[in-house]
Amino acid sequence: MPLTLYELWGATDKRFSPFCWRTRMALAHKGLEPDEIIPVGFTEKEKIAFSGQDRVPVIVDNGKTVFDSWSIACYLEDTYPTHPALFGSATARGEALFINSWADRVFMVELFPMVVKDVFDHVREEDREHFRETREKWMKGQLEEVQAKRDERIESFRKRLDVLRHTLGKEPFLCGETPAYGDYIVFGVFQWARCVSPFILLAEDDPIRQWRERMLDLFDGYARNFDGYPC
Repeated sequence: MPLTLYELWGATDKRFSPFCWRTRMALAHKGLEPDEIIPVGFTEKEKIAFSGQDRVPVIVDNGKTVFDSWSIACYLEDTYPTHPALFGSATARGEALFINSWADRVFMVELFPMVVKDVFDHVREEDREHFRETREKWMKGQLEEVQAKRDERIESFRKRLDVLRHTLGKEPFLCGETPAYGDYIVFGVFQWARCVSPFILLAEDDPIRQWRERMLDLFDGYARNFDGYPC
């Protein structure tokens, strides 16, 4: 039976969800290619209502519906054990869960205000009112005003990433000699920013930037081939 991926999309078919990028990279790592990819706009919740919730990514594989990028990664690992491992062990899965929590609760929280208006600019016209209303409520300010402070935030943001820098000073990937799901979690956030914003997040000589380039080159340049800014 076919494998179907439901993911967020924006104007001009822009694909920029960090969570969907985690799933895309996990599928590529496993050597699995969706038979169908169904785009879902911010206000098209009816497309994924069958999953019992309202967020992407969602996959339907052999008739089984799985939602949430972390749950999808665990499903792929358990369902396709003969394919390249996303975790490799129960211990590594637990470590990846820690990375997942850090990325969601620290990394993305720090990054989002610096690109929020850029995201808005790439949202479909019919989704913009919804996006602005919900995001301005979350951030208690206008998108333009929030993003305008990014030059003041950037140094603090970069310092927050020292934990990544320390790891990448010793290993080529966050998970060691070869990439694994922990890398895809963090990369998904950078790819999200790359797809929507020209703002330079990383210095030219930053080891994280060099790691990001290696990630963009994976799977024959899979992520690099998607439209993005050269930052």
